[in-house]
Amino acid sequence: MLKIAVLVSGNGTNLQALLDAEKNNILRSGKIVQVISDNPKAYALERAKVAGIKFNVAKSEEEILKLLSITNPGIIVLAGFLKILSKDFINRCNAQIINVHPSLIPSFCGKGFYGLKVHEAVLKSGVKFTGATVHIVNEIPDGGKILSQKPVKVYDDDTPETLQLRVMQRAEWIILPRTLEKLCKSKKIFKRDFKYPGRGIIIGTTPEGRKMFAYFIMGRSASSRARIFERSGNDLIIKLTGDKNKNKNIDSSLILYSPVKVFEKNIIVTNGDQTDTIYNAMSAGKDFKNALMEREHEPDAPHFTPRISAVITPENSCYTMNILKKAGKFFYQYDFENGKGHLIHTYNHDVEPDQKLPSFRGRPKIINIPENIGEFANNLWNELDENNKVALYVRYYSSDMKNFEDRLFNKEDEKTS
Repeated sequence: MLKIAVLVSGNGTNLQALLDAEKNNILRSGKIVQVISDNPKAYALERAKVAGIKFNVAKSEEEILKLLSITNPGIIVLAGFLKILSKDFINRCNAQIINVHPSLIPSFCGKGFYGLKVHEAVLKSGVKFTGATVHIVNEIPDGGKILSQKPVKVYDDDTPETLQLRVMQRAEWIILPRTLEKLCKSKKIFKRDFKYPGRGIIIGTTPEGRKMFAYFIMGRSASSRARIFERSGNDLIIKLTGDKNKNKNIDSSLILYSPVKVFEKNIIVTNGDQTDTIYNAMSAGKDFKNALMEREHEPDAPHFTPRISAVITPENSCYTMNILKKAGKFFYQYDFENGKGHLIHTYNHDVEPDQKLPSFRGRPKIINIPENIGEFANNLWNELDENNKVALYVRYYSSDMKNFEDRLFNKEDEKTS
């Protein structure tokens, strides 16, 4: 479930439309978890209180960013939020921001067009139709990409107040929840409910051409869940938390390994100790495919969990993914395509706890990669099942591959925070 934060300034009618949409299962791929207002007297805060949603008042952009960092939403909705957000705020925000505007953009929009002022301008112009627009927020007021619009007729006897009400009822309250649901659904990695995909690797490219990868682990047993990710230079390692003596009879190679290692310019990502196999093979002058010919699936009968691996070599125009399972060894090579990536995970679908876990089937899944690492990481982490997720690591490289930014989530950290 993707987390949604709503920014408000006044009565909160659009917020109420979203709350009603949740209740009526129109908005089902996302959940409103936070309401923030720049106005302490906004009735929207009372609506949030009645709905049992966390709400706060924040006067500055810094305060808003600090509050957002607590819930880490992937989508922010401006629902009657009257302040114009700065370019700095938009760039620092780890979420996509959308707004609903009470006109058919590009008409009657931009700085100074808000509330009744919009409808006054519509009536003064003499146009026969107006409406509402949902759009992505960028540094230009009302200038972001249009996601949806709905027209509303203007009558000769309209006042700004009657027109405002009709635009809300017949456009804003309809297209905002529907557009938000469509947006939340498009951002989901798994297109169906999936409680236990196991471990997963994502490789891809942002819309602006930056290479990225993500790796997550899940767990059903106590030992699998008692793990954390930890950075080690350019690499990533897994450590065990709690009483290690309780896990002394477990094959540590299946739960403790380096998921990410960098050899020269090669970035290796795997779900097991085959990371070392690939690293050592490359050190000896072998390639990714030859290295994995020595390995097979995990020896964890009856599941025989697949081993999944991937490698990114910066100067190559493509990346390679692999799965080693009982049915054989499979390699997949894909060109880097802006805004696109591929996901491979260990298990194919959910089963009862005492049943054999079915291995991943088919080819790696095509997914969309957003430019904002925070948006991607927050949404993926929130989508992973709350009871089974253990850790997630996401890394976005600069265009020249010399630097990167990353995000790291550990379930254990959330328990102690």
